[in-house]
Amino acid sequence: MITRRTFVKGISATVAASMVLPLKLSAFTPKKIIGIQLYTLRNQVKDDFTGTLQKIAAIGYNAIEAAGYANGKFYGYPPKEYKKFIEDIGLIPQSSHTAVSIENIDKVIEDTLEAGMSYLVLPYLSEDKRRTIGEYKKTAEEFNKIGERCKNSGLQFAYHNHAFEFEKMDGIIPYDILLEQTDQEFVTMQLDLYWMVFGGYEPIDYFGKYPGRFGLWHVKDMDNTEERESTEIGKGVIDFKKIFAAKKKAGMKYFYLEQESFKIPPFESIAISYNYLNNLQ
Repeated sequence: MITRRTFVKGISATVAASMVLPLKLSAFTPKKIIGIQLYTLRNQVKDDFTGTLQKIAAIGYNAIEAAGYANGKFYGYPPKEYKKFIEDIGLIPQSSHTAVSIENIDKVIEDTLEAGMSYLVLPYLSEDKRRTIGEYKKTAEEFNKIGERCKNSGLQFAYHNHAFEFEKMDGIIPYDILLEQTDQEFVTMQLDLYWMVFGGYEPIDYFGKYPGRFGLWHVKDMDNTEERESTEIGKGVIDFKKIFAAKKKAGMKYFYLEQESFKIPPFESIAISYNYLNNLQ
């Protein structure tokens, strides 16, 4: 069991070592990739970007999914500088949540590739794209176009769900429309396991119905309360052992921890989740 004392001691020692001998990705290929979505630590990133990334690496996470792209920069860094900064700490700048559209796709692709990323993820659908089943079908067509442009450039496009995609319209689950009317070659799903369960559906059922479609996962647990808030992995009600046992059927390539709220200090929380995920795989 991790205590706050041992956690802080471990972080301090590892961060100190990383400052002396920063890991270079050219000489470092991790056998096991455990990623984190930086939205999890959005307040810490805002206050101390460098220190936050060092602590993330010290815990053991080795891949980063960004959530801070704006005006052609990632967290204020030009793409190439962001890539160097992340890699010098010993992390993989693997993915980005970005408000990508047909209108800005060329610029977004250019910046995402320069930042050393492999995945470009649309994190959310605005209301004007999801008011009717017809709009979901048009959205699927747009996803195919974006995804094809990404693939031709060397990126994989993905869509990240919330719970609203599982609210039936005319007896149809909108998420199914996005799966059925997008081309698997161009569009993969970043399945947020928490939001699917929150929406009333089981990931295992979707793996069976749409095998190979869920290349990325967001891993977050759900506490056993009326509010159903996110909590440390292994502390809630979601059966991750069962879900991870089906990862090949799902088509999962990579996953990222994401947590939206905390009841204990955030770095202590993500260390608990890391240890669970590290032992789970």
